[in-house]
Amino acid sequence: MVEVIPKQIKDVWDTWNIRGMIILSLSLQTILIFFAPLRKRTPNKFLIMLLWSSYLLADLSANFAVALIAKNQGKDPKPDDPPEDKKLVALWAPFLLLHLGGPDTITAFSIEDSALWNRHFLGLVFQALAGVYVVVLSLPNVLWLVIELLFVAGTLKYLERTIALYLASSDKYRNLMLQESNSGFDYTEQADNLDMESILASEMYMKEEHRGAPKPLNLMHPDKELTDFQILQFAFLFFNNFTSLMVNNIFSLELRDKSKAFFSALQLQEEALCIIEAELDFIYEGLYTKGAVLHSSLGVALRITSLVSLLSAFTIYHYRHNKMQEFRKADIVITYTLFLVGIALEVISFLMLMLSDWTTATLSKLKDDSHEMPSLKDRLLEWVLGLKRKWKGQIGREEEVFNTPFLLRRWAGNITVFNFLTYSMNADTERIHNSRGGTCQLLWKIALYPFSYVFSIMQTWSGSIAIWSCDLRRYIIHHVIIPPPGENQVARSKYIFKTFVEFWFNVPYFFAIPVTSVINYLGIRDLFHEIRLERSVHHEPLTKNLWSFIFSELKIRSQILDNLESTTTKASARRDWASSHTQIQIAGQEKLLRYITDVDYDQSLLIWHIATELCYQEDDSAKENCDQHQYQMNREISKIISDYMMYLLILQPKLMSDVAGIGNMRFRDTLAEAKRFFKKMDIGNTRDVKLASKKILLVDTSIEPSDVKGNHCKSVLFEASSVAKELLKLDKGCEKDKWAVLSKVWLEFLFHAASHCDGTARLELVSKGGEFINFVWLLMAHFGLGD
Repeated sequence: MVEVIPKQIKDVWDTWNIRGMIILSLSLQTILIFFAPLRKRTPNKFLIMLLWSSYLLADLSANFAVALIAKNQGKDPKPDDPPEDKKLVALWAPFLLLHLGGPDTITAFSIEDSALWNRHFLGLVFQALAGVYVVVLSLPNVLWLVIELLFVAGTLKYLERTIALYLASSDKYRNLMLQESNSGFDYTEQADNLDMESILASEMYMKEEHRGAPKPLNLMHPDKELTDFQILQFAFLFFNNFTSLMVNNIFSLELRDKSKAFFSALQLQEEALCIIEAELDFIYEGLYTKGAVLHSSLGVALRITSLVSLLSAFTIYHYRHNKMQEFRKADIVITYTLFLVGIALEVISFLMLMLSDWTTATLSKLKDDSHEMPSLKDRLLEWVLGLKRKWKGQIGREEEVFNTPFLLRRWAGNITVFNFLTYSMNADTERIHNSRGGTCQLLWKIALYPFSYVFSIMQTWSGSIAIWSCDLRRYIIHHVIIPPPGENQVARSKYIFKTFVEFWFNVPYFFAIPVTSVINYLGIRDLFHEIRLERSVHHEPLTKNLWSFIFSELKIRSQILDNLESTTTKASARRDWASSHTQIQIAGQEKLLRYITDVDYDQSLLIWHIATELCYQEDDSAKENCDQHQYQMNREISKIISDYMMYLLILQPKLMSDVAGIGNMRFRDTLAEAKRFFKKMDIGNTRDVKLASKKILLVDTSIEPSDVKGNHCKSVLFEASSVAKELLKLDKGCEKDKWAVLSKVWLEFLFHAASHCDGTARLELVSKGGEFINFVWLLMAHFGLGD
């Protein structure tokens, strides 16, 4: 009796474990299908963590549930069990194979998952064998036809995922470009008999040989504004022809010239942003979803067969009689839940597929003549896209920012920024632009007001207690412990009292020492540093002025590059990280030019970032005879790009690995020197960035800071102060104001980083809300710029 009770408890536990894992697996599939599309729209850490944990647990829970089902099939039935109950449990095994196929919205969480497509294929084989083993143990089974149909659906679903991972792997992209060479006729044989007849024969032969090759890129030059449907079609065309960019390969000069001519002829600069936005969305769909499979003839056949099998299995099961007598009611409910939720998810996936941009772009071919009347199908597709456009937020007329509702975005739509001085002073970040509407902003402030009020009270109290404690300690030391001159006290009593006071004032440090020791022992000090850095970033919306400024500058540089006479000159123009075009902008300013041409990229970036912030904190405006609007626009552009490049350098080290150097070390040394300086000036607790900027600018930098500190410290704080002082001197005339110079310098930083950033990290960021540097990189590629 003692041995039977634990065995019964264990059997019940295993049975409920199976049901729990089945429900968990179904829940994870639901989470992935609804939340996975959101990760291309936002870099929210909580969303990424939810998807990461769900993505990993989805495979683990399904595999574990199959193992439990196999274990349960080998047990002897209990007297109170229905006679056919294990037959129904065996039906759940192919359902788990269906879950392992994953939703259409996510096949890979990262680029590395696609590289392991062969492991997923091996997993398909083993999971199919495990399912077959479960079914064999349950034979003879009255539900064998239902199980067989579900096996077909599950296997095809898993096969879709494996093919999608294979198509998204970098090896596949390289293999697509390495086509078998074919030079047609032998030159040595044909050169002697060169005549018109042989030339025509050669052309006919080449046409026959390349009949199956992709159609060459044929782009019309837009002579009017593009419609939403045309933008989508052009984006899809560029996506198919510039696939080599995804694996850091080059493309042909013919493609480059056609792309350059097309983007140069665009009527609106915003159209280029929309095309690149859609193109990056196609890249995301191809790398991280089943888009490449489902939009092929093979994928359509697999999906139709899978869906028909699932519906047929449900129909047969639903119309089976005597279910209530053969199986447990709880198991019947779970099976119906698996069927109905599974069918509902398939229907939702089908609707998402039909409404996707990929489907819309492939339903109609791009017309060669822009003046050709659109067909009925084109007008219908344009109307569907128009429905989406009606829900799009218009560009703010006052702030001129691109503002699209969250569910209609193809990327995050903002620029993440980080400021060194704000971080070093623990100050609150101030936004330049706010993409939220007035009503939304008011509601948000009302919702957060209780929390901010309580936090402000706690902050005020803690600051007052700290000041009171410091004053009390100073009073006790100077008026109690240290006796006035001529006053005689007992030395021993004074020593005991002093030790007692010092002990209580150092109690917080006693608690801090073990915590610091544990952090250092676990090696997570850098993690806490990164968390603090993350709390100091904020987002600025992409402004229309910023995009137009970047687009115009790249267009000019593309034209300048075309006008260069020799390829040697072109190569030399790209040799240094700062182009000759930017160096000309600040010619005659030797001190400024030296911090571009004679220092490393990361060192120069940090110097110019701090110098830009020092200038930005100064209360200045354009002269009366200068263009005030242009002056303020250059000021805002310089500030945004400066803070954005600082964010990339410090918080995106993988992306900037090719150009960062030892930027993180320089950042920490500069931060340490800044904190020492603020403490010395007694402004460390003021959290006033403007005051800190004035104090830094007051420091005498007539002697080169590098000559004073040598190579012992990599801080660039006072080199930045020297650059800022030189920039402030430029406002004497209107021909060359400091913000015009700074805007050009920061564009150079941005362009160099965009053309040299790591390709794998760049594609990783597409699945994390996107990154603005991807837009700059792709626009440079279409203009034929970059390395």
